Amino acid sequence: MHISQFDFDLPEQLIAQNPPAIRGNSRLLVALPQQDFADRHFADLLDYVNAGDVLVFNNTKVMKARLFGQKASGGKIEALIERVLDNQTALAHIRSSKSPKAGAELIFDGEIHATMVERVGELFKIQFSGSLNVYELLEQHGALPLPPYIERAADDSDDSRYQTVYAKHQGAVAAPTAGLHFTDEILNALQNKGVEFAEVTLHVGAGTFQPVRVDNIAEHKMHSEWFDVPAETVAKIQAAQTRGNKIWSVGTTSLRAIESAARSGSLQAGTGDTDIFITPGYEFQVIDRLITNFHLPKSTLLMLVSAFSGSQRIREVYQHAIGREYRFFSYGDAMILGREQ
Repeated sequence: MHISQFDFDLPEQLIAQNPPAIRGNSRLLVALPQQDFADRHFADLLDYVNAGDVLVFNNTKVMKARLFGQKASGGKIEALIERVLDNQTALAHIRSSKSPKAGAELIFDGEIHATMVERVGELFKIQFSGSLNVYELLEQHGALPLPPYIERAADDSDDSRYQTVYAKHQGAVAAPTAGLHFTDEILNALQNKGVEFAEVTLHVGAGTFQPVRVDNIAEHKMHSEWFDVPAETVAKIQAAQTRGNKIWSVGTTSLRAIESAARSGSLQAGTGDTDIFITPGYEFQVIDRLITNFHLPKSTLLMLVSAFSGSQRIREVYQHAIGREYRFFSYGDAMILGREQ
C-alpha cells in the first residue's frame, strides 16, 4: 500500500492547541458500521455502551520526560526520556548541535549530572548520578512533553489535563489521548449502567507522532513500546465474549496492547515489548469498538483505524469531521468506530 492513501488536507485551525475548558466537554462523532454519522457530545457515550460490555483503559502515566541543559564541554542539549531502564539509567532522544559521544558528561537544569553511556539505535543510553531515581528527578526537574503540533510550551494546567484521571503507572512520553475525555462522573455513570472496566498498560513512546517516511508502508519499521495485559483483564474480556457483549478499546494504545497479547490467536496475559503494525488487511482478534481521537496524516495510527473500520469509511469519517469542524489530535474531539469485519 502507498503512503498517499493515508494522506489528507487538514485546516491548521482545526488542530487543537488547548484542551476544552472543562474536561469531557468534547464532541463525539459516532461512526458505527451501516449507520449514518451522528454528531454528539462525549457524555452521550453512555447511549452506545451496553451493560456487560467491557471498556479497556490504558492506565499509563505521562512522565515529565523533557530535560534541558548542556554538555560539560559546552553546547546546549535537550533530552527526551523515551524509556526508563532502571533507577539510574534511561534511553533518550537527544537534540544538540553535535551528538554526545560515549563517556560525555551532560548537565541538566537543576544540577542533574549524567553520562552518555552508548548509542542504542537512534536513542542514547544515559546514566544519571545522585540520590534521586529517574522518575523522581523527572518529576522535580523535567517538563511535560507536549506533542510537536502543539505550538506552545507546557504550562501548569497541562500537568493535569495531559493526563487521564485514571493514570497509574509512569512510563509514557505521550498521553493515551482518547482517555483524556473521561471524567470521574462519566466513569461512575458507566459503572452504574453495568459497564465493566478492564485495564492494560502500554507506555506510549515518541514514535507515536512520527509520520511514515517510506512510499511503500510495508517497508516502515515500527517503533517498540512496553505493554502489560493482566490476567484479570483477560478473564473479564473472555467472560464478556462468552456473554455476547462487546469489547471496547479506549484508544489505539489499549487496542495495540490487547491485539499484541492475542497474536497467538487467543488472548494471553503477559508483558513485553510490542512493535505491532496494524494496517488494512489485519484480522482483529478481540476489539469490537474503538473510542479514539483524530489522527495525523500519513501516521501509523491513521493506518490502524483504516484497518479497523475500512479505508473508505475512514476517509468519509475524516471528511465529515473536517466539514463539521471537529477539533483534531491530542487535545481534540473523539469518535466511536466499529470493526468492519
